[in-house]
Amino acid sequence: MTISLTSREEEELWDEAAQNSLQPASIEPFELYVEMPSFLGSGYDRYIELHPQLELTIIDHEYRDDYVENRPASNHPLQFSVFLLGIIQDDERGWISERNTVISGGGIQREMKVKHFSSPRMVGINIEMSPDLLATFFPGKDGGILPELKLLAKENDWQTLVYPEMTPAVRFLTQQIFNCPYQGITKRIYLEAKVLELIALQVSPLLAGGDFVQISPLKSDTIGRIHHARQIIFSRLENPPSLVELAALVGVSDRTLRRGFRELFGTTVFGYLTQMRMEKAEQFLRESNMTVAEVANLVGYTHLGHFAAAFKRQYGITPRECLLGKKSVSGL
Repeated sequence: MTISLTSREEEELWDEAAQNSLQPASIEPFELYVEMPSFLGSGYDRYIELHPQLELTIIDHEYRDDYVENRPASNHPLQFSVFLLGIIQDDERGWISERNTVISGGGIQREMKVKHFSSPRMVGINIEMSPDLLATFFPGKDGGILPELKLLAKENDWQTLVYPEMTPAVRFLTQQIFNCPYQGITKRIYLEAKVLELIALQVSPLLAGGDFVQISPLKSDTIGRIHHARQIIFSRLENPPSLVELAALVGVSDRTLRRGFRELFGTTVFGYLTQMRMEKAEQFLRESNMTVAEVANLVGYTHLGHFAAAFKRQYGITPRECLLGKKSVSGL
């Protein structure tokens, strides 16, 4: 099921949620915590004012259903976005995922449909700032914005959208922002420093004259088929279809299926199958009275050695150690 709302309807839902959200005891004077509207799903937004013209939003959303927001043409601020999990797709330009970040330049945003997917959960950050502040941090010789960055401040012209690659450095910085260890004014200073460092990394290809060629995005219908394929795998862990059979079942080529899994889920089809088998196996080992052999057979393994090796690669302990209650290296 896919729900559809206008931007105004979505804003009204979030405004109502903001009025009803209880602020955590750890909230700072410069922060606002807003629970996600229950109509859309569960999670929260955490707005943090770092400067009068610089705001950080920490996002953790889990949508109940796929959700389409119908955005009219409107003025758009300068925004930098990075997501560690989740997919957002628009109908004209592509998507934000774990493979790339996005810089939404200031200017006029065209009318578009933006789709948020119910799986995987969406975790990331948005940074919103004024072009004037960008000029303060990246000044040209005339005191204005550096010439290489003027495309990010279009004012009354169509905005520029660029999709920088998600690099390990960008991912690490985003994780540091998401898991800030400080409180009070130290937290604010720390986050402002990390946000500016992150922006610098995102714009560095522009400053170097880099080419932002966006890989041709998967169509919305194809994304739906890839998600269907994932559901089939999860429902048939014991006896999954082959790659060719799975592609035929959902109506795509095996090449598109392989590409879709890499781009949407960050893994191969076989990698996802193994991950789901191990998660199911761990659940059975901890919560049932089955033996290791019975669990291995239930998740599709006939060779105990192969099952034990795959389980240890994922959790750092053997299936038998898990059965006996030992904690895994991931703390589960």
